Amino acid sequence: MRRIRHYLLKNHIAPKWTVFIFDNLIGSFAVLFAIFLVDKTEFKAILSPETLTIVVVTVLTNTLFFYFFKTYEGIIRFSGFAEVIRVTGALISSFFCLVTVGIISSVLGGSIVIPPTILIINLAISSFLMVGYRLVVKGVYKNTMLADNVVNVILYGGGEYGSRLKQMLEQVSNHKYRVIAFVDDEINYVGKAIDNVRIFSFPQVRDVIGGWEVGLLIFAKEHLSAEVKNEIVDFCHEKNIEVRNLPAIDDWINGTGNLSQLEKINIEELLGRKPITIQNRKVEDLVSKKSVLVTGAAGSIGSEIARQIAMTNPSLLILCDQNESGLYDLEYHIKTEIPTCENIVVYIGDVRDEGSMEVLFDRFRPTLVYHAAAYKHVPMMEAHPSEAVRNNVLGTKVLADLSVEFGIERFLLISTDKAINPTNVMGATKRVSEIYVQALGNRENKVVHINHQFGKEGRKSSDEHTTRFITARFGNVLGSNGSVIPRFKEQISKGGPVTVTHPDIIRFFMTIPEACSLVLEASAMGKGGEVFLFDMGAPVKIIDLAKKMIRLAGYTPGKEIQIHFSGLRPGEKLYEELLNNQEEVVPTHHKKILITKVAEYDFYKVNKSIDTLIDFALQNSDYDVVKQMKRIIPEYISNNSVYQAIDRDKSEQELLQLRHTS
Repeated sequence: MRRIRHYLLKNHIAPKWTVFIFDNLIGSFAVLFAIFLVDKTEFKAILSPETLTIVVVTVLTNTLFFYFFKTYEGIIRFSGFAEVIRVTGALISSFFCLVTVGIISSVLGGSIVIPPTILIINLAISSFLMVGYRLVVKGVYKNTMLADNVVNVILYGGGEYGSRLKQMLEQVSNHKYRVIAFVDDEINYVGKAIDNVRIFSFPQVRDVIGGWEVGLLIFAKEHLSAEVKNEIVDFCHEKNIEVRNLPAIDDWINGTGNLSQLEKINIEELLGRKPITIQNRKVEDLVSKKSVLVTGAAGSIGSEIARQIAMTNPSLLILCDQNESGLYDLEYHIKTEIPTCENIVVYIGDVRDEGSMEVLFDRFRPTLVYHAAAYKHVPMMEAHPSEAVRNNVLGTKVLADLSVEFGIERFLLISTDKAINPTNVMGATKRVSEIYVQALGNRENKVVHINHQFGKEGRKSSDEHTTRFITARFGNVLGSNGSVIPRFKEQISKGGPVTVTHPDIIRFFMTIPEACSLVLEASAMGKGGEVFLFDMGAPVKIIDLAKKMIRLAGYTPGKEIQIHFSGLRPGEKLYEELLNNQEEVVPTHHKKILITKVAEYDFYKVNKSIDTLIDFALQNSDYDVVKQMKRIIPEYISNNSVYQAIDRDKSEQELLQLRHTS
């Protein structure tokens, strides 16, 4: 058996002429045996001239149709349905040809007349033998190749592709893989079979898989929900079953697939949620034919916002960032992938530079501003409070003031859930930015209202010309620069250890496209002054995330890959909050988007306090910067930070009370 297997593994294939001759030998035997059965004569009488004439005519006719149907070109060990059709098609054609020849010969008084009974028996015997020996060879080859180290496989997904995927997987791998079951969530498929392999529901498989020794499960079905994938992946990990994706189904069906295309499951697939339906029409009505500015356009959030805006046909798309390489790549991708967006401007500039931003506003006159430029790395900003304020607060103030000056229609600030009851510098700077744009928007509305009420010269209508300041808060996005998932992937690729700050730390996650779609929807929905909060779904425990990523990479947590707890980083807290104690939410027409009812602030007090904050930042006085932010935001309590000393020393009288009590 080993010698046979070794011979087959070297891809020794029978030459075409041997298959051709063997098929003709079978044809000769079949017609002789048919004559023997019909005439019930002795074997010696079979060799009479009349009998030999029938054999020769039959063989020559078979040969003609074997050549026409190319029955000898198939590789016998891989014979399938197409090969059966070719062989039976050739034999049936030969049968009808011989019948026709017999009829013509009989009419013309010729001697070539083959009894129909002989032809029918010959067709049956030759078809059985020619198809049969191909299937026998295929079966022997398959069993021979399965002799050593076979991997039992479950395919998740039956349907029309199931049989072809099974055949392709087994053949391409030289039958290293054997499909022993299909799993499908379609009730119409459950209980049926594909190529003698039964289709189960997932609950059925859970009950019977114990004795199967399954080594691999392949997702061969598109558009599975994250919930279903999570359930299956978790179950497979419990049973030490490897899980893979099968991409590009069409490639496998067309014969161009290979085993290297079996991809590992990405953690993003398991953290993703059900698709959120966005009312794109409202976004298109807002953005279409307008000039749109996106700051921080080279970043993960800014670049996706820019791509989605590009698909809504803006009159001009302005991409602003300091990262020239990132801007170059983004411009190239938008022009390549979205050719309908013809007018794109790349502007390299710093949002803190009022002169540079004023040139941008004056030259391109944007109608909408999406402000995504910000520092967001918590420990880094905890070490650089002055720089965080200069970029996040001063940059926002510069853009917001210019938006009022140039009559921008809408200004949307990208914020974070870390701005809620902030425990770190980064979250505090974003909360200060929220307070400023909201207070500025409220001031503008009141000024316009007064001008309108007393007939003073000013804007014609608050609905048409007052800048609407809108804020959107959301949590961590999957795959963003500096996020935990890319770091875990890097650590796993190096063999570990994977570092988690704390065993109890949890975070909310959403995909970048989903977050940006919600941002655009919020910008279209906002009337001005709102702080929008997105439904982030269920929180994810980071230790569970790390373990799942290790298992997806094919390792065992705590054995091949260790997990180390490094301790909370400066400014970090165990869990992010969705609201602070003074806030409540109001639903919108979209169940995934809520409006946070935040306290209102007096603009002039806020502006004075923020000017003081910026002055401290420009002097690089980090301690005074943090202290001033704590005055502006009384709920800002530092965590795991050197600035906790300020919280211990401050008194209630020292905190500025900026909120209106009315």
